[in-house]
Amino acid sequence: MINRVLKAFELTADFYSFIPEAGLALAILGAPSNRIGEQAWCIVGARESYLAALKSGSWKGFSCSLQDCFDKRLILNKLEQTALDLIELVRTSTAEELNIGLLLALLEHEVQHHGQLIRYAYANRLGFPNSWSARYSV
Repeated sequence: MINRVLKAFELTADFYSFIPEAGLALAILGAPSNRIGEQAWCIVGARESYLAALKSGSWKGFSCSLQDCFDKRLILNKLEQTALDLIELVRTSTAEELNIGLLLALLEHEVQHHGQLIRYAYANRLGFPNSWSARYSV
């Protein structure tokens, strides 16, 4: 399970590394959508919130420390930090201490955003990193 979550985290980082910074401001025209950078805000916030829940044993609500969702460097830093935070949590916890339900919810959330980001990339003709082409046949 942990390896699947970390792989999903890696794919997200690959996507945000791949797109140009100007791509963070893109939306899907003609559809009720936010922008690609705002998707990153939700991803980072979910990671932080689920990690807090995993540490405490229960959901404590959603919060996000990402202040500027249109700064690629900040997004990539937060994506890296939350991945490292998960690795540290796993390293310092026993299998019995980790709430599989919360881990699964975190994975579901991350992968759901991958589906959304695929639609954004197609709508804006951004292309995909090689890792996404291999994983999702895009």
